[in-house]
Amino acid sequence: MDREIESAKCECCGLKEDCTQDYISEVKAKFDDKWLCGLCSEAVRDEVERGKSVMKEAVKAHMSFCRKYKSNPATRVADGMRQMLLRRRSTDSKSSPSPSPSNK
Repeated sequence: MDREIESAKCECCGLKEDCTQDYISEVKAKFDDKWLCGLCSEAVRDEVERGKSVMKEAVKAHMSFCRKYKSNPATRVADGMRQMLLRRRSTDSKSSPSPSPSNK
């Protein structure tokens, strides 16, 4: 098994995630040889489970949807939140655990 971490870019929304090559291959095998982030893969799976389309059509439709709304400010906000959480996780893992204040 290959445990080397590499950056994978979602072919729908463009979000980048660090993943193992094994995981990237696993995701591509499920989604018509396209790498999808967790959010996009859930949206595509939901579409297929509701019986609205087969996997290949669902992936194509979701990619089209994301291209149409990629310039949407909500996408930039979501990416900003993701970056903030990644920084927080990185900071938390470097410091010792301490109780969080319950009230401000």
